[in-house]
Amino acid sequence: MLSKKRGKDTTIFFNNKISGKNIFVPAFFVHLQNVTFATTAMSLSVQNISKRYGNQQVLDRVNFNLEVGEIVGFLGPNGAGKSTLMKIIAGFVLPDEGVVEVCGHKVATDDIVTKRLVGYLPEHNPLYLDMYVTEYLNFVAGFYAIDDKRHRIAEMIERTGLGAESRKKIGQLSKGYRQRVGLAQAMLHNPQVLILDEPTTGLDPNQIVEIRRLISDFGKDCTVLFSTHIMQEVQALCRRVVIIDKGKIVADASERDIMRQSEEALFEVEIKEHATVSDFAELSNKISSVKAIADGKFEIAAMQDIRQELFSLAMHKQWTILTLKEIESSMEDIFRQLTNND
Repeated sequence: MLSKKRGKDTTIFFNNKISGKNIFVPAFFVHLQNVTFATTAMSLSVQNISKRYGNQQVLDRVNFNLEVGEIVGFLGPNGAGKSTLMKIIAGFVLPDEGVVEVCGHKVATDDIVTKRLVGYLPEHNPLYLDMYVTEYLNFVAGFYAIDDKRHRIAEMIERTGLGAESRKKIGQLSKGYRQRVGLAQAMLHNPQVLILDEPTTGLDPNQIVEIRRLISDFGKDCTVLFSTHIMQEVQALCRRVVIIDKGKIVADASERDIMRQSEEALFEVEIKEHATVSDFAELSNKISSVKAIADGKFEIAAMQDIRQELFSLAMHKQWTILTLKEIESSMEDIFRQLTNND
């Protein structure tokens, strides 16, 4: 092992005994072994975080807290600031303003400690493709004070389903298995907080199901914050959702409460007699839109419950209502309402 100064940081050169190549690692990893931790009921606290790149305000006074054992979905359109905030939480980007605390330790001042407490899988999973799976995990384990390193690596290989692939080079693995390697390294040191940036992007449906299972399994051991564009993942894994748009938090609630935030009620009515969209003009002050979806069947959006008004209109028009039901908004509908403000 050699040490060399590069600017303000010290870089450690590790020699890979198998490939004979030097691998460059920031020095803070080497010192992760000698740290002590505070205990707190709050796993993660994000307080008034702001970040600007040039003239672009990427994050604007972002606030939220994660309690021990939560699995929280982090949603937002592309460019909303999700990845930037996750990098700040993991300690790889500094905010312009605000404080992030992990288990009571400030990321900006106790970064050696917080890196020991956080497991992080970036959107673009950085792996050494010429290393074998077990070799790579052994390499990562060397950064941390892991008791019985060999047993922990074997445990993570088993939990992530990498047993059959563990003797292969990472470059030979499919994207799904590479993501498993990334999850294994993120959880190898048994972190208190796990940060996953779009961990299922680009995977096929079977791989997505497996990664979801792993996230749910890891959520039994730590607090999980993961970003995704797949709403079914949020509904399958999360009891709580945080939605960010243009660098600001626009929703932070349980999945059930988020579903109640729809600005409109949606109704579907089927009429036996011939009717057209124009026949609903009498309710124009009550409804925001009417759409014919089939012969005699209409979808009506309103700002309130209008079932009584629809029955009154049917009596006036001498219609026979065959069906009338309220349609529950989907997570996608709520997401569009909260983030489509242009």
